[in-house]
Amino acid sequence: MTATATTAAPAVPEATSAHRRPWGRYALRAASLLAALGLWQVLTGLDVRLWVHFDQLPTVAEVGREFGQRIGDGLYWQDLADSLRRILTGFALAAVLGVATGIGIARSTVAADILGPVLEVLRPIPAIALVPVAILLFPSNEQGIVFITFAAAFFPVLVSTRHAVGALTPVWEEAVLTMGGGRWRVLAQVVLPGALPGILGGLSVGIGVSWICVISAEMISGEYGVGYRTWQDYTIVDYPGVLVGMATIGVLGWITSAAVEFAGRRVTRWLPRTDRRASR
Repeated sequence: MTATATTAAPAVPEATSAHRRPWGRYALRAASLLAALGLWQVLTGLDVRLWVHFDQLPTVAEVGREFGQRIGDGLYWQDLADSLRRILTGFALAAVLGVATGIGIARSTVAADILGPVLEVLRPIPAIALVPVAILLFPSNEQGIVFITFAAAFFPVLVSTRHAVGALTPVWEEAVLTMGGGRWRVLAQVVLPGALPGILGGLSVGIGVSWICVISAEMISGEYGVGYRTWQDYTIVDYPGVLVGMATIGVLGWITSAAVEFAGRRVTRWLPRTDRRASR
């Protein structure tokens, strides 16, 4: 009697959501935005006046017409470029110095004792409260606004880097040292790769806080920029222009935050990810 062996056909792996284009999710997100705009149009168009006075807000159609006029004006694009330049300059400085300072404080007790107390006293101070100091310190408003942007992003990056480096297991460092590696090799092969997810989280938070503070700084001491133009529209009671400025700020903040997160996913491709996270 011959035994017959049955071999199971190899299972075909199902396509995960990481390899599928989530068109359904994109459609749902677009629908949510359209629904919010539709609700806004209905409430303002019907002059609804309950606890919130929607009758005093411009309608979506009015804001759309104002936006259409502004995109044909070179002043709008100049304001856009000025705000982006300030954000990118301040954020780049904060990213470099925040990561370097966070690693230094986490790795060196001397740095922690010297820099830690000063930074902990400065950290709770809102960046926008530094506007008077920036006006006194820097010879131009442009440099002062960049400083405010830098200060806003610096502390989220610093704190996240410090905690990420402090949470690393010492076993990895000991393994590199045992194989003859020095401090720079430990930094390059253990500290930076291990702390990178935490650092990227701080960068993502920092870019959002930077937008809040740069707009406020432009309103107070700017000459150009989206925040400055929005405040000027408010002073002349141009409420559709104010809403155009607010929408512009929201879109720019979303684009820059998404760019930081996308870059983070690219440099951490070696990390394991769930389907939910990979499909974002």
